[in-house]
Formats: sequence, C-alpha cells, structure tokens
Amino acid sequence: MAVPRIKLGPEGFEVSAQGLGCMGMSAAYGPPKPDHEMIALIHRAVSKGITFLDTSDVYGPHTNEILLGKALKGIRDKVQLATKFGISFEGGKLDISGGKMKVCGDPAYVRAACEGSLKRLDVDCIDLYYQHRIDTTVPIEITIGELKKLVEEGKVKYIGLSEASASTIRRAHAVHPITAVQIEWSLWTRDVEEEIVPTCRELGIGIVPYCPLGQGFFCSGAKMVESLADNDFRKILPRFKRENLERNVAIFEKLCGIASSKGCTPGQLALAWVQHQGNDVAPIPGTTKVKNFEENIGALSVKLTPEEMKELEAIVSSSGVYGDRYLGKDFTWMNSETPPLSSWKGI
Repeated sequence: MAVPRIKLGPEGFEVSAQGLGCMGMSAAYGPPKPDHEMIALIHRAVSKGITFLDTSDVYGPHTNEILLGKALKGIRDKVQLATKFGISFEGGKLDISGGKMKVCGDPAYVRAACEGSLKRLDVDCIDLYYQHRIDTTVPIEITIGELKKLVEEGKVKYIGLSEASASTIRRAHAVHPITAVQIEWSLWTRDVEEEIVPTCRELGIGIVPYCPLGQGFFCSGAKMVESLADNDFRKILPRFKRENLERNVAIFEKLCGIASSKGCTPGQLALAWVQHQGNDVAPIPGTTKVKNFEENIGALSVKLTPEEMKELEAIVSSSGVYGDRYLGKDFTWMNSETPPLSSWKGI
C-alpha cells in the first residue's frame, strides 16, 4: 500500500504518516551498526514512502547525524529531515542512568548547535528542528526567539519541542508557531493524553510519538530484554527490571492473543493503535533491521475499530504497567517548566 501523507502543525508541514527513528543505528541500543547497512535501510525506507527521518545531535553523539548526511546524498529532496538540540552528557556518550545529562537552551548554544547539525548533515536547511529537552533555567521564549531567527535566516523551516509540558508548549507557540511536539506515546505510556495531546490539538500542533512499540517490548516481550547487548540502555529502564518485567509480560501475552485473531504481529497491533490516534499523529518507530522495518510499515494496513481500540487499552489498564519510563523525571516533560520571561538577564 502507498504510505499516507499527513500535515503537521499550523503551517502545513507534510510528512509520511509513519517516520523512521534513526537513533538505534548509532547509539543507545548496543554497538553502532555498519554505515553501509544503515544507509541501505534508510534508502529502502524512503523508496517505500517512509520519508520522515528523525535524528539528534546527541545520538552518538554526532555520529547519527553524520550517517544521515551520507544517506541523504542524492535523495535530500525526497525526505523530511528532523533533528534536535539541547542535550549533552558528561563523558560524551548517551547515558540516562543517572544525573549526567545536561540541557541547554541558551541562544548562543542554540545557534552553535544548529550550525553544527547543518555541517554534519551536510544540508543547507533543517526541515524540523526540535528542542530535545527543556532547559529549566532559560525562559522558553528566549530559546524559541533564537529558533525564530534561524527560521528567518532559512537555516530551519519548522520548529518543534520534545518532552515539553502543556504550559511550555503554549508559551513557545505564542512566540513562533510550533509545528510538532515529540512525546513518548504508546499503549503503556499514556500520561500525555491528559494535557499535552489536548493542548497540541487546541493549537493545531502535530504530534510525533517516539517509542510507539514500548522500546521494542511489544514486538517480542521478555525475549527482547533477554537479548539486549551489555551497553543497551534499556537494561537500566525500570519497566525491564526483573521484578517489573515478570508482571509486564502479561500485557504482551494478551496482546499476542488479539494480534493472532487479527492476522498481524503484536508489534503491528501496538503500532496500529498509535497510528489510529489521529491524522495529526506521525509515530517514528526505530529499527536497524529490514525485517523489522517491513513489519512496522505493515502496521499501516492494520485497521482497528473503536471497540478494538478500547479492548487494547483495557488490556493495559487491567494488567497494570509496572515501573516508570525512566529513572527520574529529568528526562521527561514532567520537569520542563521554565522561568518567566521577566526573569531573564542573559549572560
């Protein structure tokens, strides 16, 4: 089937209804994968109609953007390229196991980060530029003000936020239209439905769910956790700790039962649930394997009735989800409030 196209945000940014998260190709999910294999996978995705590509300067760091830059040669005009700024880690490597994350939204940093991404991606303009996490020491108006300048200079087309609270989204949108908000949204991560999703819809902002497959859990359950490499960051996530995993497996087992009756895989069923959230939603499942990519794109053909949607949601609510998303709130929208603009003194 042809991949549907949707529009994100009030300015009409058009993307494929499903995107491709590229982080795992270079970071976080075990050792980096061979460039030539990942470039071939990206080209396959684009040829199939999955043209919304997602990366960040912290993935590697930097190496994922460099990979994307190589992959885009000759196909730049066929893709919608999204990258992010704002996160760095002590020691240089992606690590969410403790208090090593630094977040920056200072104007000088924003500009330098953008210039660095443009160079690594080897492009003249970034289609969608997200603030990856919110700097709670800098008023959001100041950060968005600098991004607005980058738009005016033609270095960025559209502005996005990732893991931002409803109030932060509103304040940002008042400075410059926000095209998309990237959030974790899946069958077992639904806290965003209370305030964030309604706020985005009120303001006409697109929604880009990451980890729609529950960090891969909905594809193979406990087997996924058992096969993780030693340096895969999912090993430290609370939901995959033994005491929680043993309970969360009940969700996967029930999902498998419904998937069997639907003639699809449990991963396709979970991804279809996210895809059915609306025509303003473009999930970005990530993978490093062609087989998994083909499975993900197949989820676009899985049709769910309102009753089936409720049945899937009931599975999770009745079984319960054990363990938090991360080891603390610093990596989430729950800690994304910034000071009032009146407090800004600059540096």
